[in-house]
Amino acid sequence: MATTKWVLDPTHSEILFKVKHLMITNVKGEFRKKQGEVVSNGTDFSQASVNLSIDASSIDTNEDARDAHLKGVDFFDVENHKEITFVGTSFEKLDEENFQLKGQLTIKGVSNEVTLDVEFGGINKDPWGNKKAGFSVTGKINRKDWGLNWNAALETGGVLVSEEVKISAEVQFVKQA
Repeated sequence: MATTKWVLDPTHSEILFKVKHLMITNVKGEFRKKQGEVVSNGTDFSQASVNLSIDASSIDTNEDARDAHLKGVDFFDVENHKEITFVGTSFEKLDEENFQLKGQLTIKGVSNEVTLDVEFGGINKDPWGNKKAGFSVTGKINRKDWGLNWNAALETGGVLVSEEVKISAEVQFVKQA
């Protein structure tokens, strides 16, 4: 079967993260600028290749001062590391709807393997005849594995920002002719 290229539809996709703040609530953020592609065997996504690139400066947590801190050297250092990338190394089909995606996530020039859970939402045509595939992606990483070490101790014990980062994404890909 011939390979099929699917390109990320950024207007119908979101890449979100949540981090525990003050050890009591989650603060969420989003990367607004991203691009990516999946290459599959037709509509069979088992063993598909996956590549994603995120503009690190497009981080948005709905708070300008926090976004400026996250873009700085304490976190993403966007002046020196403009992109966050993910390159899939395996895309294993677990059942009709669920996959396990492994790949190399690179942040600030540091690459580590991550494992993500992927739910296949299906394929459908939009009103303009474009064939689209939808996926929901979830996972967790430890931000310190990428050198995102900044923190502050709380006088009550604990830390201001947790090490664990929860990742969730809702993504649509458009089949290319």
